[in-house]
Amino acid sequence: MNILIAPDSFKESLSALKVSQAIASGFKDIFPSVNCILLPVADGGEGTTDALINSTGGKARFTQVQDPLGNPINAQWGILGNGKTAVIETAAASGLDLVPNELRNPLLTSSYGTGQLIMAALEEGVEKIIIGLGGSATNDGGCGILRALGAVFTDQHGQPLPPGGGSLANLADLDISNLDPRLYSVTFEVACDVDNPLLGPEGASAVFGPQKGANPQQVAELEQCLTNYSDILSRVCGVDIRSIPGSGAAGGIGAALSALFKTELKSGIEIVLDAVEINKHLPTSQLVITGEGKIDDQSLRGKTPIGVAKRAKTFGCPVIALAGSVSQEQEAIINSGIDAVFSVVSGVTSLEAALKEAEVNIQNCARNIATLIKINQ
Repeated sequence: MNILIAPDSFKESLSALKVSQAIASGFKDIFPSVNCILLPVADGGEGTTDALINSTGGKARFTQVQDPLGNPINAQWGILGNGKTAVIETAAASGLDLVPNELRNPLLTSSYGTGQLIMAALEEGVEKIIIGLGGSATNDGGCGILRALGAVFTDQHGQPLPPGGGSLANLADLDISNLDPRLYSVTFEVACDVDNPLLGPEGASAVFGPQKGANPQQVAELEQCLTNYSDILSRVCGVDIRSIPGSGAAGGIGAALSALFKTELKSGIEIVLDAVEINKHLPTSQLVITGEGKIDDQSLRGKTPIGVAKRAKTFGCPVIALAGSVSQEQEAIINSGIDAVFSVVSGVTSLEAALKEAEVNIQNCARNIATLIKINQ
């Protein structure tokens, strides 16, 4: 029996690789000779770099960059096993978790560090760069990234703008003539699970600004800044970035990349599943097991379990999902391609205990599922 094990991480508890190993261990207790194919995955957010490195035999890289406030940090990124593809999470260099609560202000935070990671990837000679847009602390339209790549932003006096989304109100000119030429020979695959535009009530500032520390007055100010920025960027690039679905992702990073480079905005889980070549394993798999920390209505909007299930169903594979917590949307989850979903928590417990005992709970749940399969046989 071949079992394909392709879960996401259980957030704040276990990495996707650890979850895969626990599931495999539980199955092997009942079926010692089972062939477990471990394919830890992610949906473009936290854990995407580790998942792709582990699944493809890639290598982790660490580069000193600037965090959202300009402080030096060592940020992780990765090279996939093919040696030609880099993976970068915006959260690694420009993430909200890097900024203390009392200092969160998207008028000041910059995506410059993510641009530095892109430069590091170019130095490795990659042909493709996968970028996960989740968890950013910025609302600067990706201007920080462009600055790190060689663009120059100036005010009406020809002076360089300071970092942060708030400075874009004074933007008068954008010079892209010194962008690194290698940028035009690589392909960007951007993991973007939202279709928010750059501007307006569903745009970057209005929807995501408050999550990054902006009060209502600052949201209005950021909207004006991005409006000015979009006018100038569109003029320079000849592309109306305001019309690009997903241009508001990660505070406008999607807009900057789409305007200037060969970029494809895709579902995060679809990018990851393609990168790990899941379709190679599905034709010979008798069962697929996936999962994440919590399966609920958000899972239905492009999260790992649903993405894995949809791929598996194209090959006729049954799918079982495991989670620490399962909401009441059982019917919708089943209709999305998952045949059965199990909570790994065996009884009433605290969140702290559930997180601490996750590995054992996952292993026990997998063992019980394997036992049911054996009884049926």
